[in-house]
Amino acid sequence: MKKTIIYLWLLIAGFSLNGCYDLDTYPGDTLSESLFWKTEDHAHQAMMGIYSTFRSNGNVYNRHFMWDELGETAYGYDQIAGIPRGTYTARDGDVSGKWQGLYECVQRANIVITRVSGMSVDASVINQYVAEAKFLRAVAYFELLKFFGGVPYYDETTNVNVEYADLKKPRSSADEIRAYIIADLKEAINALPVSYAASEYGRATKGAAYALLGKVYLYNKEWKNAITNFEEIVNNRSNNYGYALDPDYAHIFKLYNGDKSPEMIFSIQNKSGVGTAYGMPMNFYMGTRNSYGSCWNNTVPGTQLIDSYEYPDGRPFNWDDIFPGYNAMSVDERKALLCVGYNGSAITLGDIDTAKILKAYTNRDPRLMATAIVPYSHYLGWSANAPKDMLFILETTGSAAPNGDSPLGTMRNNNGSWRTYFYRKFVTEADLDGAISDRAHTPFEFPIIRYADVLLMLAEAYNEDGQLDNAVTQINKVRARVNLPGINSGPDYLAATTKEAVFQRIMKERAWEMTGEGHRFNDLQRWGNAKEVIAANPPVGIYGDQLYTHPFLDRDYLWPIPGAEIERNPDLTQNPGW
Repeated sequence: MKKTIIYLWLLIAGFSLNGCYDLDTYPGDTLSESLFWKTEDHAHQAMMGIYSTFRSNGNVYNRHFMWDELGETAYGYDQIAGIPRGTYTARDGDVSGKWQGLYECVQRANIVITRVSGMSVDASVINQYVAEAKFLRAVAYFELLKFFGGVPYYDETTNVNVEYADLKKPRSSADEIRAYIIADLKEAINALPVSYAASEYGRATKGAAYALLGKVYLYNKEWKNAITNFEEIVNNRSNNYGYALDPDYAHIFKLYNGDKSPEMIFSIQNKSGVGTAYGMPMNFYMGTRNSYGSCWNNTVPGTQLIDSYEYPDGRPFNWDDIFPGYNAMSVDERKALLCVGYNGSAITLGDIDTAKILKAYTNRDPRLMATAIVPYSHYLGWSANAPKDMLFILETTGSAAPNGDSPLGTMRNNNGSWRTYFYRKFVTEADLDGAISDRAHTPFEFPIIRYADVLLMLAEAYNEDGQLDNAVTQINKVRARVNLPGINSGPDYLAATTKEAVFQRIMKERAWEMTGEGHRFNDLQRWGNAKEVIAANPPVGIYGDQLYTHPFLDRDYLWPIPGAEIERNPDLTQNPGW
């Protein structure tokens, strides 16, 4: 564990107390430890210090949406690009940053557990706050487990005031870490409330603990335990949890200024606007140069993902249906078919049927258009400090400038000069009427666990447990939300009557439903098929040109233990292949 993190906790005066749930801020004045930990308000401030790391630390959840680049559903040219390109090592900043950031969450949770337990407040308050801190500690350890396997385990019995120079435990096994996580979540279930007052929206609830516990069991292939926990909140067995699919899929990713969705189970609360920069950088990294603040589009949705979305009747999409012979065409032939002429201020159509091209995308699963900005579609951007309608065109000038600064207002390529799709998901329209004032602080609520995710995980657990009909029922709930026909509802192309066929459906549904939310790598990792799936879906542009190479070796199923941590703690062992 990084010593600077430990020193932060030794010096409670440096305690970051900025809330991210009711979004109040607290004075940064020096506090004496003897004056703190006296009231419930102190406990609340300390708890917000744990939540704040989820939002503010780039390697915890701050850039979680970018982790899809490690799978096959998204591409990136910068930031975490060394990982999908296979050039990362045990010295990589993202690797060490994730380790250190998650241990900071653990340590903050441990401090809260220890200090709150000794406070002179009502026992019910103590129990709830301790349970909440244990839930957040479980979240952090589960992330460590997914990326690193077994890690050193430090709980509230670790006295950093005494042991800060000797935090050199060896790695606990993955099974041991999982057992600790499960114990924390079970305690959280017993003490957390089903809901909070509106001003406390976003804090961990009983339903969130059930959902995460089910996910921990699912990742360990304990199907029946996963089913039990997921069914608790899906079937409202002990409480009315109130979770439901949002009728509007696109709405889930544009929640701000108090707008809520019944789909959110556990999420990060964000805010922007003048004087309230407490957001995540979705706009910065997912938005284009045409988005508020002139953003970077470091991460973009994968071409083969977009091509995989079905027709509205559930048939597989095929470009040959739109342009006969398209699949066999060369890159240059596809450009000639799809690209208009452009001189910087005027478009020349020639023989290009842009309406036909756009219809190839709009006449599909509605999640496609809610997820991506596609050729010849419009996006309300921001230019010269004002809203501006932008048209995404394909053209062959080779211009490296993706800005919408011409009188026409066009979007052409990303900062890496790629001709790819752009994210619409989590990206602001104009300036949201003043709700965003900083491109690095997007005000949208960001889901960590949402109801559709739980339904698809429950479907997976049912399928693995031999309950195929129950699995299909859960998949069809997710499909019905966007008016897609159900699996096994008629035509052969909707049939899935074997365990493997249902699993293939779950793989696709999770890609279509959850792209841009940071789950794909961990899905492929736990399914054990990352190598074959990534190899079958190389990063390519809209025309089919390869953008870069994405190798995946057996060692990549787990990240390396950071080299600096092994130097600090010789008892740490390295993961296989590193």
